[in-house]
Amino acid sequence: MNIEFHYPPELLELLVDTIPRLVKSKKSTVLFFKGAGVQGKLIDEVSALVTTVPDEINKYDIARRILIELNQRGEGGLRERREVLRRVVEFEDFTTCWENDRLKAQGLVSQIRQLVKVKDSFTRLNEERESERRAHQRKQDDALRIKQEFEAKIESLRNELFALFPETNRQSRGKKLEGVLNRLFEVYGILVRSDFQLRGERGEGIVEQVDGVIELDGRLCFVEMKWWSAPIGVPEISEHLVRVFGRAETSALIISASEYTAPAISTCREALRDRVVTLCTLQEIVLILEKRSDLLKFLKRKMHETVINKNPFPQFAIE
Repeated sequence: MNIEFHYPPELLELLVDTIPRLVKSKKSTVLFFKGAGVQGKLIDEVSALVTTVPDEINKYDIARRILIELNQRGEGGLRERREVLRRVVEFEDFTTCWENDRLKAQGLVSQIRQLVKVKDSFTRLNEERESERRAHQRKQDDALRIKQEFEAKIESLRNELFALFPETNRQSRGKKLEGVLNRLFEVYGILVRSDFQLRGERGEGIVEQVDGVIELDGRLCFVEMKWWSAPIGVPEISEHLVRVFGRAETSALIISASEYTAPAISTCREALRDRVVTLCTLQEIVLILEKRSDLLKFLKRKMHETVINKNPFPQFAIE
């Protein structure tokens, strides 16, 4: 709590002992508080007593009554409390004091300055700690919000993918699969470009259809997605390999709802001498969504095992 918000007991007593010593008369004591902006019924009553029956009240009584009343005002007396404290802390002209009060007044003002300095240091420390706590809490809240948004997107894509299984139109189902998987790549921050078409330069029309492009380990990877009922064979594999071999420093990822024929896997293994070609199944993607696994980590492991073991179709447990 700020020291000016409520005077703590030790500061209140010091102010009661100090302020009357900074001035020579009761009227000057009242004027000191009025100059600090103190208004209201109490100071009017005190002022009236000083004028009509001055013997019934002394400078210390005046200071104590007004300071206690200011403290009781809470937030409503904050401005006046700050101004009173400022005037005491910045007090320099001790010639206004009675001669026998000057040294005592100087000592008391010095004590108040030191107390305020120490209290303010604790206040600043506590405020800094509170600021750090709030910043940490905001980070936690942001992380939780991001995680919840991520989970919501994954759940939505999972539902979209599952909704494709009853689809009987192969072409429509394949196109929707491209959209779902590309958005899944995007959620994981690995999508470079979604599906696109290339047209011939001499009016040949569409000469190439690319399902998507992602980046893994700093290398562009062209993605092909298949949802056929029969296993994927050499012709389908070769068609995609032509796209990859036609581009320097690229690799290939093929995702299929069905299995791959042995000749197709052999073709990919032979291609490993020049390009990284990794095969994946839609079932593996489903398991990743079911188990909330890391898709990027999974694909990198696939690629690494493909290169290290010369196996285009590495399979391992998804955690």
